[in-house]
Amino acid sequence: MTTLKGEKIYLRALESSDLDFLYILENDETGWEVSNTTTPYSKHILQQYLDNAHRDIYDVKQLRLVICTIEKEEPIGFVDLFDFDPKHNRAGVGIIIFSETNRSKGNAFEALQLINQYGVKHLDIHQLYANITEDNEQSIQLFKKAGYVENGVKKDWIKSGKNYKNELFYQLIHYVH
Repeated sequence: MTTLKGEKIYLRALESSDLDFLYILENDETGWEVSNTTTPYSKHILQQYLDNAHRDIYDVKQLRLVICTIEKEEPIGFVDLFDFDPKHNRAGVGIIIFSETNRSKGNAFEALQLINQYGVKHLDIHQLYANITEDNEQSIQLFKKAGYVENGVKKDWIKSGKNYKNELFYQLIHYVH
C-alpha cells in the first residue's frame, strides 16, 4: 500500500513544471494572511525554491508535496509539513486547495489522511499540529473531521488589516499502546 495515493488524489514531490502553478498560488494575496506572506514572489526566487525542494526533511525541517487529481493528473494544491522536529516526533501541517472548483470535494481531507499516514510510517510522527484563524470555518471543520482536537488559543495572534485575530491550535496525536 502506498501512503501517497488515495482514491481521488495523490501527493507527489515538487517538479520544475510546477513553477507557474506555484507562482500563481504564492502571489494570490487572498492566501497571504494564513501563510504570513507580505510581499510577492518572483519566478526566479520560486525557481530557486524548486531547485532545492529535493533536500531532505531532516535537513530543512519542511516538506511540501503537490496535491494532484488522479482523474486528470493536474495539480490542485499543496500540503506542507513544517517545523519538523525529529527529536520530539512532531510537525506542523498546512494545506491549500487553490481553486474553488476543487474545494468541498474531499480532496483536502484525503490529502490530510495521506500526509498523516506518510508521517507516521516514514517519519515516525507522534503528532501533527495546525494553526488556524478562528474565522476560518472551512479549515476548522476539515481538521476536526480529520481527527484534530483544539488544544489552545493564541490571542490576537494574526494581524488582519487594523484588527487582530485569534489563532486556534489543533493537534492530532498518535498514541502508542
